[in-house]
Amino acid sequence: MTTPTGSSSPGSAAAVPPAVPVEDMPALHRIVESLGELADDTSVPRNVRRGAQSAKDELAKPRVALDVRIASAVYVLDDLANDPNLPTHGRTAIWSIISNLESIQ
Repeated sequence: MTTPTGSSSPGSAAAVPPAVPVEDMPALHRIVESLGELADDTSVPRNVRRGAQSAKDELAKPRVALDVRIASAVYVLDDLANDPNLPTHGRTAIWSIISNLESIQ
């Protein structure tokens, strides 16, 4: 139930916040760029490059709430960080990206 001013009454369900485009958040834009660099890095295994691209795609979904996009990307990246074939610099990059994503939430 809404009041004449358009605000919700205390007992009503909370409204879903609008999705924030990547371009509107500089920190998120830098993270997407880092994921792009990791996806193009030929010194990491192909599955890691695909996973970085997948995480980048998750962050770019236009109609999904920001917290859901971040959680999805962190889930993908966390799985990649546990790959035994991942070189140290790739693992460090993934951990850095995860840390930056978690600081946005």
